[in-house]
Amino acid sequence: MSGPDDSKAAGDGFVASRRTVLALGAIAASTVVTVRPALAQTAGSVMACQIPVPGPQAAGSYIAQDGSAVAAGTPGAAPPLSRPLTGEEAKVLLRGSTPPGVDPGAAQAYANYIRRLQAGMSGFTCYASLQMPR
Repeated sequence: MSGPDDSKAAGDGFVASRRTVLALGAIAASTVVTVRPALAQTAGSVMACQIPVPGPQAAGSYIAQDGSAVAAGTPGAAPPLSRPLTGEEAKVLLRGSTPPGVDPGAAQAYANYIRRLQAGMSGFTCYASLQMPR
C-alpha cells in the first residue's frame, strides 16, 4: 500500500504524506465550521439564562438594600420579583440601569442580591457566565 503519496524518511522520523496533510486540513476546517455556531449559541443562551430574586432557598423573603434576603415586611426592603430575571435584564441591572418591569426603587437591591450570589445558589451559573468576557 505504498505509493508516491505515502513516504517515510529513511531515519526514525515520520514525514507526513499529502494524503495525511489533506485529511488533517479537512478535519480542522470542519472543526471551525462546527465551533463557530456553538460559540454564537452560547452567547445567546447566556442572555436567556435566568436568575430568581430571591432564589428558592429564600423564597418569600424580601431583599434588603445590601442584597441580603430578609424577612417579609422588613422596612426599606424590596419585595421579591414575581418572575426570574433573564441574563439580559440582570446585565442591565448590574450596569446601574433599570430593566422594564422592575421597580426603580428596588433595582439597586436586586443588583446587590445578584452580586452576592455564590456557587451552589440558584442563578449563580447565569451570573458567572455574564462575567465572562466576550
